[in-house]
Amino acid sequence: MTISEAQKEIDAWIKKYGVRYFDNLTNLSILMEEVGELARIYSRKFGEQSFKDKEAKHSIEDEMADILFVLMCMANQNDINLEEAMKKNLAKKTSRDSERHLRNKKLK
Repeated sequence: MTISEAQKEIDAWIKKYGVRYFDNLTNLSILMEEVGELARIYSRKFGEQSFKDKEAKHSIEDEMADILFVLMCMANQNDINLEEAMKKNLAKKTSRDSERHLRNKKLK
């Protein structure tokens, strides 16, 4: 599935099951909440924190998909084609950073 296809599928899902998109600020808050859930898993799986005994273990994949879903909702409601935005963003990063990371002694 391409990014554009995913955006269309999410739009159809919202129209069928979600009634309408939440407003921009609500979606931003939901996005931050989902990022926090991913951060919680990371801090327990890769950091020093541990899971609580009865804490439900969410999957990293599911949390990343939740983030992507909300981000695509935000793009849809603001008429942003994320596939095109990614192409432009990668071109910008390539132009700006094509040598920078290769010269970074900390990365070698």
